[in-house]
Amino acid sequence: MYSQERERLVLELLKYSYIRSERVQQAVLTVPRELFVPSFQRSRAYDDTPLEIGHGQTISAPHMVAIMCEELSLREGQKVLEIGAGSGYHAAIVSYLVGKKGHVYSIERIASLAKKAKENLSQVNIKNVTVEVGDGSLGLPNYQPYDRIYVTCAAPSVPQALLDQLSDTGKLLIPVGDMYCDLLLVEKKGSEITTHNRGGCVFVPLLGKYGHQKR
Repeated sequence: MYSQERERLVLELLKYSYIRSERVQQAVLTVPRELFVPSFQRSRAYDDTPLEIGHGQTISAPHMVAIMCEELSLREGQKVLEIGAGSGYHAAIVSYLVGKKGHVYSIERIASLAKKAKENLSQVNIKNVTVEVGDGSLGLPNYQPYDRIYVTCAAPSVPQALLDQLSDTGKLLIPVGDMYCDLLLVEKKGSEITTHNRGGCVFVPLLGKYGHQKR
Protein backbone atom coordinates (compact mmCIF):
# COMPACT_ATOMS: atom_id res chain seq x y z
CA MET A 1 0.00 0.00 0.00
CA TYR A 2 2.60 2.57 1.08
CA SER A 3 4.94 1.83 -1.83
CA GLN A 4 2.14 2.57 -4.29
CA GLU A 5 1.30 5.77 -2.45
CA ARG A 6 4.97 6.76 -2.54
CA GLU A 7 5.11 6.20 -6.29
CA ARG A 8 1.94 8.26 -6.75
CA LEU A 9 3.45 11.10 -4.73
CA VAL A 10 6.67 11.06 -6.75
CA LEU A 11 4.72 11.26 -10.01
CA GLU A 12 2.88 14.29 -8.63
CA LEU A 13 6.13 15.99 -7.57
CA LEU A 14 7.64 15.29 -10.99
CA LYS A 15 4.57 16.68 -12.74
CA TYR A 16 4.96 20.04 -11.02
CA SER A 17 8.78 20.02 -11.31
CA TYR A 18 9.36 19.97 -7.56
CA ILE A 19 11.58 16.97 -8.27
CA ARG A 20 14.02 17.75 -11.07
CA SER A 21 16.71 15.10 -10.72
CA GLU A 22 16.89 11.32 -10.73
CA ARG A 23 18.74 11.31 -7.40
CA VAL A 24 16.06 13.22 -5.51
CA GLN A 25 13.41 11.06 -7.17
CA GLN A 26 15.12 7.90 -5.92
CA ALA A 27 15.54 9.35 -2.43
CA VAL A 28 11.82 10.10 -2.10
CA LEU A 29 10.97 6.66 -3.50
CA THR A 30 13.33 4.97 -1.05
CA VAL A 31 12.59 6.66 2.29
CA PRO A 32 9.33 5.43 3.92
CA ARG A 33 7.63 8.66 5.04
CA GLU A 34 4.95 6.68 6.85
CA LEU A 35 7.53 5.70 9.47
CA PHE A 36 8.36 9.36 10.20
CA VAL A 37 4.83 10.51 11.04
CA PRO A 38 2.79 9.73 14.18
CA SER A 39 0.73 6.54 13.88
CA PHE A 40 -2.55 8.49 13.73
CA GLN A 41 -1.23 10.38 10.67
CA ARG A 42 -0.07 7.37 8.66
CA SER A 43 -3.11 7.32 6.40
CA ARG A 44 -2.03 10.81 5.29
CA ALA A 45 1.71 10.07 5.03
CA TYR A 46 1.76 10.62 1.26
CA ASP A 47 -0.49 13.64 1.10
CA ASP A 48 1.60 16.56 -0.15
CA THR A 49 1.05 18.62 2.98
CA PRO A 50 2.73 19.34 6.32
CA LEU A 51 1.58 17.08 9.16
CA GLU A 52 1.63 17.70 12.89
CA ILE A 53 4.22 15.72 14.84
CA GLY A 54 3.61 17.20 18.30
CA HIS A 55 4.93 20.16 20.32
CA GLY A 56 3.51 22.57 17.74
CA GLN A 57 5.90 21.25 15.09
CA THR A 58 5.31 19.73 11.67
CA ILE A 59 6.91 17.40 9.18
CA SER A 60 7.36 19.47 6.01
CA ALA A 61 5.27 18.83 2.92
CA PRO A 62 7.07 16.46 0.53
CA HIS A 63 7.21 19.12 -2.20
CA MET A 64 9.12 21.47 0.13
CA VAL A 65 11.59 18.74 1.06
CA ALA A 66 12.14 18.08 -2.65
CA ILE A 67 12.55 21.79 -3.46
CA MET A 68 15.12 22.24 -0.71
CA CYS A 69 17.12 19.18 -1.72
CA GLU A 70 17.19 20.29 -5.36
CA GLU A 71 18.25 23.84 -4.45
CA LEU A 72 21.15 22.57 -2.34
CA SER A 73 22.59 20.43 -5.17
CA LEU A 74 23.53 17.75 -2.66
CA ARG A 75 26.35 15.40 -3.62
CA GLU A 76 27.80 12.20 -2.23
CA GLY A 77 30.39 12.66 0.50
CA GLN A 78 29.18 16.07 1.67
CA LYS A 79 28.89 17.12 5.31
CA VAL A 80 25.51 18.73 5.96
CA LEU A 81 23.98 20.60 8.90
CA GLU A 82 20.22 20.53 9.40
CA ILE A 83 18.56 23.02 11.74
CA GLY A 84 15.38 21.43 13.07
CA ALA A 85 15.33 17.63 13.03
CA GLY A 86 11.59 17.29 13.54
CA SER A 87 10.71 13.64 12.98
CA GLY A 88 13.91 12.92 11.04
CA TYR A 89 12.33 12.56 7.58
CA HIS A 90 14.12 15.44 5.88
CA ALA A 91 17.45 14.25 7.28
CA ALA A 92 16.70 10.75 6.00
CA ILE A 93 16.21 12.07 2.46
CA VAL A 94 19.44 14.10 2.67
CA SER A 95 21.33 11.12 4.11
CA TYR A 96 20.42 9.15 0.99
CA LEU A 97 21.72 11.96 -1.23
CA VAL A 98 25.08 12.37 0.53
CA GLY A 99 25.61 8.61 0.72
CA LYS A 100 27.57 6.48 3.13
CA LYS A 101 30.67 8.68 2.81
CA GLY A 102 28.65 11.79 3.66
CA HIS A 103 27.11 12.75 6.98
CA VAL A 104 24.16 14.78 8.22
CA TYR A 105 24.34 16.57 11.57
CA SER A 106 20.96 17.70 12.84
CA ILE A 107 20.14 19.92 15.81
CA GLU A 108 16.71 19.96 17.45
CA ARG A 109 15.68 22.16 20.39
CA ILE A 110 12.93 19.82 21.67
CA ALA A 111 14.54 16.83 23.37
CA SER A 112 11.58 14.47 22.93
CA LEU A 113 11.46 15.18 19.18
CA ALA A 114 15.21 14.61 18.90
CA LYS A 115 14.77 11.26 20.67
CA LYS A 116 11.94 10.26 18.34
CA ALA A 117 13.93 11.34 15.27
CA LYS A 118 16.79 9.09 16.37
CA GLU A 119 14.38 6.20 16.81
CA ASN A 120 12.82 6.78 13.40
CA LEU A 121 16.21 6.92 11.67
CA SER A 122 17.38 3.79 13.46
CA GLN A 123 14.18 2.01 12.46
CA VAL A 124 15.13 2.38 8.78
CA ASN A 125 18.80 1.60 9.46
CA ILE A 126 20.15 5.06 8.64
CA LYS A 127 23.58 5.41 10.22
CA ASN A 128 24.98 8.60 8.70
CA VAL A 129 22.80 11.05 10.66
CA THR A 130 23.73 12.48 14.07
CA VAL A 131 20.95 14.22 16.02
CA GLU A 132 21.81 16.55 18.90
CA VAL A 133 19.68 18.72 21.20
CA GLY A 134 20.36 22.46 21.32
CA ASP A 135 19.70 25.96 20.00
CA GLY A 136 19.64 25.62 16.22
CA SER A 137 20.07 29.37 15.68
CA LEU A 138 23.64 28.90 16.96
CA GLY A 139 24.35 26.07 14.55
CA LEU A 140 26.50 23.15 15.63
CA PRO A 141 30.11 24.38 15.71
CA ASN A 142 31.63 21.10 16.90
CA TYR A 143 31.53 19.59 13.41
CA GLN A 144 32.11 22.65 11.20
CA PRO A 145 32.71 23.53 8.44
CA TYR A 146 29.71 22.23 6.52
CA ASP A 147 29.35 21.90 2.77
CA ARG A 148 25.63 22.56 3.07
CA ILE A 149 23.36 23.96 5.78
CA TYR A 150 19.59 24.05 5.61
CA VAL A 151 17.02 25.38 8.07
CA THR A 152 13.55 23.85 8.44
CA CYS A 153 12.01 26.78 10.33
CA ALA A 154 11.58 30.48 9.65
CA ALA A 155 14.31 32.82 10.93
CA PRO A 156 13.98 36.60 11.38
CA SER A 157 17.27 36.98 9.45
CA VAL A 158 20.24 34.87 8.39
CA PRO A 159 22.18 34.01 11.59
CA GLN A 160 25.85 34.95 11.31
CA ALA A 161 26.70 31.80 13.24
CA LEU A 162 25.44 29.68 10.35
CA LEU A 163 27.41 31.64 7.77
CA ASP A 164 30.52 31.25 9.90
CA GLN A 165 30.07 27.47 9.99
CA LEU A 166 29.69 27.18 6.23
CA SER A 167 32.66 26.02 4.16
CA ASP A 168 34.30 28.51 1.75
CA THR A 169 32.36 26.96 -1.14
CA GLY A 170 29.21 26.12 0.83
CA LYS A 171 25.50 26.80 0.42
CA LEU A 172 22.92 27.75 3.04
CA LEU A 173 19.18 27.44 2.45
CA ILE A 174 16.98 29.25 4.95
CA PRO A 175 13.39 30.56 5.17
CA VAL A 176 13.50 34.18 6.35
CA GLY A 177 10.45 35.96 7.69
CA ASP A 178 7.84 35.27 10.34
CA MET A 179 5.56 32.45 9.26
CA TYR A 180 5.09 33.54 5.67
CA CYS A 181 8.63 33.95 4.47
CA ASP A 182 11.12 33.89 1.59
CA LEU A 183 13.30 30.87 0.95
CA LEU A 184 16.82 32.27 0.58
CA LEU A 185 19.73 30.43 -0.99
CA VAL A 186 22.99 31.88 0.29
CA GLU A 187 26.15 30.90 -1.58
CA LYS A 188 29.62 31.42 -0.17
CA LYS A 189 32.78 31.68 -2.27
CA GLY A 190 35.59 32.62 0.06
CA SER A 191 34.69 36.02 1.49
CA GLU A 192 32.06 36.65 -1.20
CA ILE A 193 28.43 36.04 -0.22
CA THR A 194 25.56 36.04 -2.73
CA THR A 195 21.88 35.61 -1.87
CA HIS A 196 19.08 34.40 -4.15
CA ASN A 197 15.36 34.47 -3.33
CA ARG A 198 13.79 31.13 -4.27
CA GLY A 199 10.21 32.18 -3.54
CA GLY A 200 7.62 32.26 -0.82
CA CYS A 201 7.05 29.51 1.73
CA VAL A 202 5.48 28.82 5.13
CA PHE A 203 7.37 27.40 8.11
CA VAL A 204 7.05 27.24 11.87
CA PRO A 205 9.33 29.85 13.52
CA LEU A 206 12.96 29.29 14.45
CA LEU A 207 13.32 29.87 18.18
CA GLY A 208 16.56 30.58 20.02
CA LYS A 209 19.17 33.27 20.55
CA TYR A 210 19.09 34.37 16.90
CA GLY A 211 15.54 33.23 16.20
CA HIS A 212 12.14 34.68 17.00
CA GLN A 213 11.02 35.34 20.54
CA LYS A 214 9.60 32.28 22.26
CA ARG A 215 5.85 31.89 21.76
